[in-house]
Amino acid sequence: MYLAKTDPWDLATKWHDQRKYAVTMASLPRARYRSAYEPGCSVGLLTRMLAERCDEILAVDCVVEAVETAREEVREFPHVRVEPAMLPADLPDATFDLIVIGDLLYYLSADDLEAALDGLVRRLEPDGDIVSVHFRDQQTGGNYDGHQVHAALAARPGLERRVHHEDEWFLLDVLRRVS
Repeated sequence: MYLAKTDPWDLATKWHDQRKYAVTMASLPRARYRSAYEPGCSVGLLTRMLAERCDEILAVDCVVEAVETAREEVREFPHVRVEPAMLPADLPDATFDLIVIGDLLYYLSADDLEAALDGLVRRLEPDGDIVSVHFRDQQTGGNYDGHQVHAALAARPGLERRVHHEDEWFLLDVLRRVS
């Protein structure tokens, strides 16, 4: 897919994706974050936006071609690292005050979804924010719809919803880890 086109989903040009990124950025409760983690960064478009508001970012994707494109997208930001990684197997050891996960959770198996959600919450620092943004409907190849994965995340103990956005295209939740 990435061999034929560096942005196979046309994320940079589709209005609903551009809008989803803008709503995501506007929904962040804080102006600045110390350390962010973005699993499933794809071609790095949201990563680039996050780079303006984060001191450090670790962005990962399981597709090597996407990682290469994302690295090029954020090349001017030395505080951003883009690495290949698979969720949940390659969760980092570090903790973060911001985790942004979009359009990824519904592709995981039941076991991997549980492990990923538990692992993400463990890596979220006290008073840190986790942002989940997913299309509402079940995606081709997906095991869940956006409502199901957002409900599974919101059910994790120790998280408090700060922002909820729902429209005809996508769901967005910002949850804070209460200390």
